[in-house]
Amino acid sequence: MKHSITIIVNLILVYFFVFSPLQTAQDRDLQYYRYPDKNGLNIFETSKEDTIKYEGLKVRIGGASTLQFQGVNNTNDADTVDDGNGNNVNQLRDLTNNFNLATANFDIDVQLARGMRMHLRTYFSSRHHHEAYVKGGYLQIDRLDFISDGFLDNVMDFVTIKIGHMENNFGDAHFRRSDNAMTLYNPFVGNYILDGFTTEVGGEVYYSNSGFLAMVGITNGKLNQSVTDEGATSIAFLGKLGYDKQLSENLRLRLTGSIYQNDKAARLYLYSGDRAGSRYYSVMESATSTTDNFTSGRWNPGFADKITAFMVNTFIRFYSFEVFGTFERPEGGDTPGSSETRAWTQFAIDGLYRFGSTENFYVGVRYNTASGKLLNSNPDPVTINRIQGSIGWFLTDNVLTKFEYVNQTYNDYPSSSIYSNGKFDGYLIEAVVSF
Repeated sequence: MKHSITIIVNLILVYFFVFSPLQTAQDRDLQYYRYPDKNGLNIFETSKEDTIKYEGLKVRIGGASTLQFQGVNNTNDADTVDDGNGNNVNQLRDLTNNFNLATANFDIDVQLARGMRMHLRTYFSSRHHHEAYVKGGYLQIDRLDFISDGFLDNVMDFVTIKIGHMENNFGDAHFRRSDNAMTLYNPFVGNYILDGFTTEVGGEVYYSNSGFLAMVGITNGKLNQSVTDEGATSIAFLGKLGYDKQLSENLRLRLTGSIYQNDKAARLYLYSGDRAGSRYYSVMESATSTTDNFTSGRWNPGFADKITAFMVNTFIRFYSFEVFGTFERPEGGDTPGSSETRAWTQFAIDGLYRFGSTENFYVGVRYNTASGKLLNSNPDPVTINRIQGSIGWFLTDNVLTKFEYVNQTYNDYPSSSIYSNGKFDGYLIEAVVSF
């Protein structure tokens, strides 16, 4: 398998170095596409505006590379718990100021026909896997010319179809999150405490007209595909309704509501589906652990086999000020088949101001809180609070440097938990190149 991946990568690199210099910048423009540079900021679902002329098969090679310097400390006030060898499992790791692992993405986007585009993303290096592996990909259809020229154009002016093993469109937060090395869309360094993100095989159908949008989708509910677990997982349902309109030259308003529902799963991945890993390395981890918790700093509610999750998002841009808000509520059970459920609630709000002659600088702040019961048997919920402050500078449309201060606290955890009165805080400096 690794040998096959090496061959594929080498062939791609040969194409890139031999043919890429022959292509002009205009050749990299694709139809119905979100650009992986500054031009892609504040883009959610791709537009239905047909602004790029189809001129035949076109291959766009791109990617991203990101590196952080971390200066974060962590503390707790938990009971001593012996692992049987005289070691306290609730003692936290000592952290030092240093660089994190450099991460990299490799993207292939292909214009296959008018209004038909393929996307494939491979993680060349990530916190969870140091070797290359495919994140996912999809086929996006905005025109039906493959049936006949102009077929149902009056319908496809408003409709988009996506099919693949892909990042599912639950909520709007995933459009602004860091996706391994692709961190340029995220004005901060870290993602949310509850990080709603998964890749599953499925299809989504979109309708947009005069600012109103709707999406319905189904998936097979699996991140890891298998044909040997019949009946273990049911079909998952996704839906989204919203409004996104440029109300005036200086005012844009977007408001959406989303749902993800899976009534039976061998394993739920909505809050653990990101294999790339968290940006806060080794925080709140036991000094006795011999493995790295690649999700450190995040929280997975840990539901057993079913979930219903809602997310409401709002985005407002007024002149150079931006506000992005998230309200999220997932609900599920502790054990397979249980009718007793518990819920977590997440709220987050970002405030951002962009400035400079081309708005190549910004300052921002985010408040994020998540609360819920660890188990149904627990009498009280626990709460995680986070504050992030960020300063960013676009050196070019493809190069971004940002500085973040983060402060995260864990409240009301039992004294036997490593998170009891837990806290981490400090700074991160992140640089990203995306093209």
